[in-house]
Amino acid sequence: MDATLREKPRQGWAGLWNISFGFFGIQIGFALQNANMSRVFQTLGASMDDLPALWVAAPLTGLIVQPIIGHLSDKTWNRLGRRRPYFLTGAIFAALALFVMPLSPAFGAPLLFAAAMLWVLDASLNVSMEPFRAFVGDMLRTDQHSAGYAVQTAFIGAGAVVGSIFPYFLEQMGVANVAVDGGIPDTVKYSFWFGAFALFAAVMWTIVTTKEFSPEEMAAFGEQAETDTGQPIRALAAKTYISSAVWMAAGLVVVLLVQSLDLQKEMLLLGALLAVYGLLSAIAISMAKKGQAANMLSSIVGDFAGMPDVMKRLALVQFFSWSALFIMWINTTPVVTQYVFGSSDTASAAYNEGANWVNVLFTVYNGVAAIAALALLPVLSRKVGQVMTHSICLTLGALGFLMFFFVRDANTLLLAEVGIGIAWASILAMPYAILASNLPQAKLGIYMGLFNVFIVVPQLLVATVMGQIMLWLFPGEPIWTMLFAAAAWLIAALSMLRVKAAIPHENTHA
Repeated sequence: MDATLREKPRQGWAGLWNISFGFFGIQIGFALQNANMSRVFQTLGASMDDLPALWVAAPLTGLIVQPIIGHLSDKTWNRLGRRRPYFLTGAIFAALALFVMPLSPAFGAPLLFAAAMLWVLDASLNVSMEPFRAFVGDMLRTDQHSAGYAVQTAFIGAGAVVGSIFPYFLEQMGVANVAVDGGIPDTVKYSFWFGAFALFAAVMWTIVTTKEFSPEEMAAFGEQAETDTGQPIRALAAKTYISSAVWMAAGLVVVLLVQSLDLQKEMLLLGALLAVYGLLSAIAISMAKKGQAANMLSSIVGDFAGMPDVMKRLALVQFFSWSALFIMWINTTPVVTQYVFGSSDTASAAYNEGANWVNVLFTVYNGVAAIAALALLPVLSRKVGQVMTHSICLTLGALGFLMFFFVRDANTLLLAEVGIGIAWASILAMPYAILASNLPQAKLGIYMGLFNVFIVVPQLLVATVMGQIMLWLFPGEPIWTMLFAAAAWLIAALSMLRVKAAIPHENTHA
């Protein structure tokens, strides 16, 4: 082909649709997981105090999978393409996990089996999801990045609406919402099976309708498939082992505190993660000092240490943003069933009615997010910029969480979900739109994977630390978690001011 430097072709709405439609199916899977796994775990015998430990699978798999998949997808090229092999692999295993999840009661250890399937499901969803973020950057020219992420966010919201409302929809159609034997209700079973089919079909749509640019075409666009990895590796080789020792010591301290203060055992995972990261960073530093640059560990650790400044500042915002979201996903069902519908008995009609209302609430916030992504965010960002847009939206979401603390009427909580939905739309679009203009396009996979570390680390902290805090301060009172969520989003909103200082000429296009 002609090697003359040229731009990528401009995508029309059909192209934007096809590029991100797979995310519609992926988000159906996430929505079913987020709105129903606490219900499934409680139905299978888990107590309120068990939920954070059972949910720890989700962030842990993301922490491990996303940087690895990002690194690999940057370097992959085969007959299927660069990112599409990972879309397909993740979709197959996620669909299988969704299909067998409702069959957990048939196994000898149903709660353990359900937890294992959550690991498989979340890992597989992450395998498919992570390359989709980089896929937008691969397929679109720079002036279409914001539009691409807005469309992707709209599909995320739409998919979450479908996944969240489906159990409630089935109940209205006459499907049993309470199992006679106290097991998983038919509304949940059929929703998961529907989700398995929808996820696979949507991802296949993107795979079939899009053709990735070859390495030669990317080179012609001025975007090489590889970038110089020497600088991050040299920076890594120049580091001492002190930071690695600090991480390992911190992990040991956490483990000793768990033993001496009789803390919840899931906090051992936090200590183990700190120690393992310290060990891996020491190994990566050692490899870099020996000149062994051609390995995944050194590349990931080197890129992590050499993140662009804007990415580092956004990391703090992500940390608090996703802390609140994980609190919401774990605790909305216990809060609504206990405080609004008046029951914590998973076999009762009131509990299951409340659990289905949570699906309605999640449908509303995701529906609002889908609309806000295309209607509100572009207008607001043109007026005040992307940074202030994100700050304003996070503040509205914090007000939504505060409503949960004070409101005891199911219908009024719908208003709270409007604020949360606006914040959710911004979380899914604004940080990525900001990053898209400040990251090297050829390393979008690894940087997007590393950026997602700051999504999963706060979730791990919530899963390990929040349970202990609640046990100490508010045992049996999950309503207080909503105050923690509100405070987290307010901190994230204020932290955007640091991001603004790192962008001298902010892009004001949505």
